[in-house]
Amino acid sequence: MPIEKVILAESDENLRRTVAEFVRSKRIDVAEAGTVQDVYGYLGKDEFDLIFIEAKLPECELIDFLGDLNQRSEKPLVVPLVNGEPDSFVLECIKGGAFDFLSKPFSREQIEIALHKAGNYSQISKTNAAIVESSVDDAGREILGESQLIEETRKMIKRVAQTQVTVLIQGESGTGKELVARALHIQSPRAQKPFIKINCAALPETLIESEFFGHEKGAFTGAVAKRQGRFELAHGGTILLDEISEISLAMQAKLLRVLQEQEFERVGGSKTIKVDVRVIATTNRDLEESVEKGDFRQDLFFRLNVIPIYVPPLRERVGDIQFLAEKFRELFVRKHGVSVKGFSDAAVDSLGNHDFPGNVRELQNVVERAVILCDPDGSIEPEQLNLLGQALGQPERQSVKEAKEDEAAPEKDGFPSMDEVEKEHIIRALGQVDHNRTKAAKLLGMNVRTLRNKINTYREEAESEEDLAKLGDKD
Repeated sequence: MPIEKVILAESDENLRRTVAEFVRSKRIDVAEAGTVQDVYGYLGKDEFDLIFIEAKLPECELIDFLGDLNQRSEKPLVVPLVNGEPDSFVLECIKGGAFDFLSKPFSREQIEIALHKAGNYSQISKTNAAIVESSVDDAGREILGESQLIEETRKMIKRVAQTQVTVLIQGESGTGKELVARALHIQSPRAQKPFIKINCAALPETLIESEFFGHEKGAFTGAVAKRQGRFELAHGGTILLDEISEISLAMQAKLLRVLQEQEFERVGGSKTIKVDVRVIATTNRDLEESVEKGDFRQDLFFRLNVIPIYVPPLRERVGDIQFLAEKFRELFVRKHGVSVKGFSDAAVDSLGNHDFPGNVRELQNVVERAVILCDPDGSIEPEQLNLLGQALGQPERQSVKEAKEDEAAPEKDGFPSMDEVEKEHIIRALGQVDHNRTKAAKLLGMNVRTLRNKINTYREEAESEEDLAKLGDKD
């Protein structure tokens, strides 16, 4: 399991910049920190695989820092950067949980070795979990459900997979758009070739072109070696452009050329590179509306929208909720090695009364939590589900099915809008995870960037300081 995200905490700005540039050249994301407060700030917003930290970082007691990390559920590996500290201190750090250490001055080769060792250790330590998780992942490759809508989606996948056309998968966050994309690849003639995913929402504008097309050595500061882009790596296979609506208009123009000509140049290069790639794109937005607003190129939309596939939200296939919940229960019982008989009638009713704004991903998280909290050999009860917006003692809400049947009824005074419901769900999620946006996004079944945008929108509409406090700080 390669290292993907690193925090580099070093007070020497020149050293920090040099090391960061080298680590980034290895296709690793680096968050630079000059103080321990910066480190905690990053840890509060995201998850990281590894921390390089100066042993004498200002205002940081390294042993205490290691002890604090050990209390966290997600613990990155830690490599102290020591500079003349006694062996006894280094030994104490290792006993306290440090993975390895580097003595200043260190070489690039030593950094690379540390990254390699950390990656190997991470893979070995997670082998058992990966074996168990594989059952969840394998089941996830299937588009689960018994409803007519899902059956139609499966038929569409089977029909389209054998072709080479570009596919645009549309649907809300958490509906399973990536699973549909993977199913298209697995059932296609390209199944034995690479399947490369690009999360467009997670890439900063300054790096996205290099990530797509690669770069030549010296193309920009930090480009210390030639690097292949994702399109080049996907040659012969499939590339998934996840959340395509998040890329800029300038980048859209460059992407259009690749779709039309199947060729591009690396950043800083003049050689034209030809590729044979099938493109699949996903979005949780209405791209036609984005085109009308001028946020998305119409010609690119037409190129992507050759075959549109719509993945329905869970509220449009209510009949699948109990089926999916039972499948997830079976998977998580095996994963966690516990005995849970099933769902009580009251729990089934609770699931049916919840609208699942996070869709299948939210349902999966809800069931896993319930399996863990359930009494041994017992049945899952509503209190273990702990559904957002349905706290203990709260009156039971109208079920999604009943709400759909009443859509034609006259509007009731005081009935909340969908935006109000979404805002309340976001506030509840933030409150449950102490305003950690990464965890809240997982709970809600959306990516962090989407959650951040929604929070900022609701902050602009807030009518009181109390509402602002509930939504947290603006980015």
